[in-house]
Amino acid sequence: MVLPSLVKNCLQLSCILRTPKAGFRSTTSGGLIIQSVSNDVYQNLAVEDWIHDHMDLENQQVLFLWRNSPAVVIGRHQNPWQECNLRLMRQKNIKLARRRSGGGTVYHDLGNINLTFFTTKKKYERMANLKLVVKALKALRPQLEVHVTERYDILLDRQYKISGTAAKLGRTTAYHHCTLLCNADKFVLSSVLKSPYKGIKSNATPSVSASVKNLFEEDPSLTCEMLLDAIAEEYATQHQTDHHITLINPTDETVLPGISNKTKELQTWEWLYGKTPQFSISTCFNMVYKDSVLDVKVDMDVKHGRIEACNIDLPEQWLPPALCSELVKNFAGSKFCPNETTTLATAFLRVCPQDDELHSRCSLLCENLIMLM
Repeated sequence: MVLPSLVKNCLQLSCILRTPKAGFRSTTSGGLIIQSVSNDVYQNLAVEDWIHDHMDLENQQVLFLWRNSPAVVIGRHQNPWQECNLRLMRQKNIKLARRRSGGGTVYHDLGNINLTFFTTKKKYERMANLKLVVKALKALRPQLEVHVTERYDILLDRQYKISGTAAKLGRTTAYHHCTLLCNADKFVLSSVLKSPYKGIKSNATPSVSASVKNLFEEDPSLTCEMLLDAIAEEYATQHQTDHHITLINPTDETVLPGISNKTKELQTWEWLYGKTPQFSISTCFNMVYKDSVLDVKVDMDVKHGRIEACNIDLPEQWLPPALCSELVKNFAGSKFCPNETTTLATAFLRVCPQDDELHSRCSLLCENLIMLM
């Protein structure tokens, strides 16, 4: 068997890529098709990083196929509080992930196929990749009305978005990834991609909303496996290589050395939230206390995901300014997140004046502040 030299540091491909079901087959030129056996969003994004960092794309272009369990994936320069409903995601156990590429926010579940095209920077061409996907779809179902737009989206019936695009351009290598809506839960998709947070001002990259539709709504006889196979076949044809998909396990350090560290980094609070561009919040809310309604105004500056400055405006007769200032001081420098704010609020309430009335008021205020996050 002749294997191409794909990996830096003279590592043999036979040691780096293994196929669980069948022996690895490849040609010495053209394209290589890889599919993840994992449905974990962090593991699959880590594979993207690993391929980008370690594979010799001068001699072999790569198509990476992957699917995820429910997750919301934001672009590198986006604000998660602006892009999605974090409270609902926590309730539904839907993961948040931040890509290393730009672009907008997308919802992933097992009804969504993800495709990543790896090339050298010189050979990078998004339009060609998307036309490849369209050609594969039409080969599978000629009646499908699908086309690529100037925004690098794929539309179904000229109005429904079924694929969005994002990319990362390195110094010498690049990748372009896109989604393909097959049978995603559109109710969950629309729910989690609707931010409930008010008064946020930011220079973060905003997503552009669009009407979406699943391919399976158009043709219920389709399956994700059929689509993956059709795209792999078209990729193999265009790159003059065998139509063979190499399966990889993103948790296997012997196959992908250093992959676990990449996976861990993508799950850290510092990456998920701390990389958010600086933003501010200016919002009002009503607190109901003993049959009366109180208007509260809150202004916050958040940098690197942490509260840099905070001001709470409420009547002095309702809460002494000194007590309010002490509460604000406790939040300075803390993570803009409900868990940490809850911990700080609990600690503050322990030393709060023993006066039951003031304690109840402070507790109510803290509860409402936590709801902002």
